[in-house]
Amino acid sequence: MKAALKLAVTAIALTAVIGWSATSTKAAHHDEEKMDIVDTAVKAGKFKTLVAAVQAAGLVDVLKGDGPFTVFAPTDEAFAKLGDDAIADLLKPENKDKLVSILTYHVVSGKVMAADVTGIKKAKTVQGSELKVEVKKGEVFINKAKVIATDIETSNGVIHIIDTVVIPKA
Repeated sequence: MKAALKLAVTAIALTAVIGWSATSTKAAHHDEEKMDIVDTAVKAGKFKTLVAAVQAAGLVDVLKGDGPFTVFAPTDEAFAKLGDDAIADLLKPENKDKLVSILTYHVVSGKVMAADVTGIKKAKTVQGSELKVEVKKGEVFINKAKVIATDIETSNGVIHIIDTVVIPKA
């Protein structure tokens, strides 16, 4: 099962890289242009599972759209905490609605920079539920996920990296 999952994730990620390579040629000629959220995640190399999930959920075009969006992006290590079986289950076509719900729970409409969170206690997600925002001892937490990097600006929003996948309540 693990080998099949890794093969599926690799194939999806490779598709994303190929698609990114084709679109990034334009950006390479204009260094001042920023890439969109999806292309930025692909290029970073530490969001392979997230990119695979976004593709499986059919959300690539949305996250390449005008935005602006704020994405709390779990790393591959964050997804690994769910376990291979849970990830494989989420990537199944019959679980697309659940996957869409989880992924859109990581997205907020608008561009929220790190400096903006000092007065925020909650953030309404594209999924419809709210994320709890807390600052503890100078560290920011989204629900129980720690924000480990902030303010990665893209052409259509901003990415903040989190160490745990946040799951909406059923």
